[in-house]
Amino acid sequence: MTDQKKPRVNSEGEKELQKAQEQFDAFDTSVKELTMDRMNAAPKQELEPQTKLSQLEIAKSNDIYLKPRRSIGCRDKFNEKFRDHYNYDKEYVQFIAENKEIIGESLEIWTRPYGGMPAEEWAVPVNKPVWGPRYLAEQIKRKFYHRLVMVDKQVGSSMPGSGMYGEQYTGQMVADTIIPRLDAYPVAQKKTVFAGARNF
Repeated sequence: MTDQKKPRVNSEGEKELQKAQEQFDAFDTSVKELTMDRMNAAPKQELEPQTKLSQLEIAKSNDIYLKPRRSIGCRDKFNEKFRDHYNYDKEYVQFIAENKEIIGESLEIWTRPYGGMPAEEWAVPVNKPVWGPRYLAEQIKRKFYHRLVMVDKQVGSSMPGSGMYGEQYTGQMVADTIIPRLDAYPVAQKKTVFAGARNF
């Protein structure tokens, strides 16, 4: 087995190898620091809503109430401590779902908001007002991914005696952005003293 050795290079090449090693080390450190908390604190990419309906268009639209396409039961027992949360989450709200990845394609999504509840498959039309349980709208809203990109950042400056006095070098650092795949927007309802369905 042969040992991996540094290639023999002149002093200029040695400087480039040292710079590349420092960039690699900075990159490696930034990747290791990517915890879920830090990734979830990343800025969310703001996208314009695809659907722009006036209040009149919303009022004239047919009410579409979503029902699960199919349901798969569960043997687990529902924890009654979560009954109030479940009652709130199952309230029907009016929302507009959007597919940010494949514009115009309807969504097929499974939900199971609490243990002891059946898993439900939903077919959700996009770009039109629909009525569905709050937990469905919330789950659609949570569909996103992280985009990791490399950005140049200064990782140090040369020290006297290093042979690179007065020079600066940059390295690659990882930065991330939250990109929504799907989204759901509450439909603005006319407010009256007779409160109807609440937004999520």
